Amino acid sequence: MTVTPPALDIFESLESEVRSYCRGWPTVFDSARGSYLTDEDGHTYLDFFAGAGSLNYGHNNQVLKRALLNYLERDGITHGLDMATTAKRAFLESFNKLVLAPRHLSYKVMFTGPTGTNAVEAALKLARKVKGREAIVSFTNAFHGMSLGSLAVTGNAFKRAGAGIPLVHSTPMPFDNYLGGRVPDFLWFERMLEDRGSGLNKPAAVIVETVQGEGGINVARPEWLRGLASLCDRHDMLLIVDDIQMGCGRTGGFFSFEEAGIVPDIVTLSKSISGYGLPMSLCLFKPELDVWEPGEHNGTFRGNNPAFVTATAALSTYWFDQQMEKQTLARGEQIEQALRALCKEYSALGATYRGRGLVWGLEFADKSRASAICARAFERGLLLETSGVDSEVVKLLPPLTVTSDELDEGLRILSRTVAETA
Repeated sequence: MTVTPPALDIFESLESEVRSYCRGWPTVFDSARGSYLTDEDGHTYLDFFAGAGSLNYGHNNQVLKRALLNYLERDGITHGLDMATTAKRAFLESFNKLVLAPRHLSYKVMFTGPTGTNAVEAALKLARKVKGREAIVSFTNAFHGMSLGSLAVTGNAFKRAGAGIPLVHSTPMPFDNYLGGRVPDFLWFERMLEDRGSGLNKPAAVIVETVQGEGGINVARPEWLRGLASLCDRHDMLLIVDDIQMGCGRTGGFFSFEEAGIVPDIVTLSKSISGYGLPMSLCLFKPELDVWEPGEHNGTFRGNNPAFVTATAALSTYWFDQQMEKQTLARGEQIEQALRALCKEYSALGATYRGRGLVWGLEFADKSRASAICARAFERGLLLETSGVDSEVVKLLPPLTVTSDELDEGLRILSRTVAETA
């Protein structure tokens, strides 16, 4: 399923070389609904990418689309900065009623610029302001965004190099199982904190992903996360959970840290918080941390009211009970069973899998195999991306609304592509 070269000419002649996803999927997409996209030649593709996690409720979700169209047709506010609007009020009321209150969370809500990296920048700035310290601890293979502050706490050397300047005031520590379980959790980290000769400036905060999506689908154990939260508490460091890709139900619960039973000091949300793929980001923090001066962190597009509308519709449709969480966990078990069978069949290739909820990774001893599988899957009508520092992991990230039959279809295609590239 590829398109004729003339269809791509305008992109290749005018668009920057920085483009990436279109290189792996050389077609011109035209429409999408639910779990499928269609290109201009009429070919359909099952989507196990979901806008890099921005489309948890599928493409052009009909309930969300109707709410958006009704709002636009009545000339609802589109651009509002941080002004009070009816759309923002409805979102805040729904978010508190359906997400925060049931989880006994008292977070203040900050609307940052509409990208995930802006939410991370806000979290880092706030932590430094609260603690009066500059240092931030991050983890190996982390990814937190492409602006300078976020890059400083990102592990990927290729992405860090793009900054063009030194990335400072951050220190990486080993993520869960980075050392293969040979060293007790946080042994190095705590020793560095306690030793005045270690050279580690006392951190203001620690930032972590519960599942490292871009880093290779590395899953932190609940006990490791609880240990990290305890370490932060003992050493007067704020705990920031970056839930930009793994939040909004991706791992089951609305927040990915729920399973561990921890309450981070600061949480960042983006991607699927709008529900419809519209730009929107939040920085959540405990009330006592709300030390911002008016306008100290702002942005022209932090008041994306159409995104508030679709976000409210998503919460009201999918989070008024526990059905979405139960469905996600059931679909996750379906994927896990298929990947277990696949890895058993291709054990000679060193096939392994890992994941939670509806985010899974498939890896082989030959690191180049992941890219070959994703390329062949595209030809068979399945959109998959790779992750990991060497693009060594096949990443499965379907919409949360994917049906059991659609999952089976995609998993069958994946199995065939593995066989064809073996």
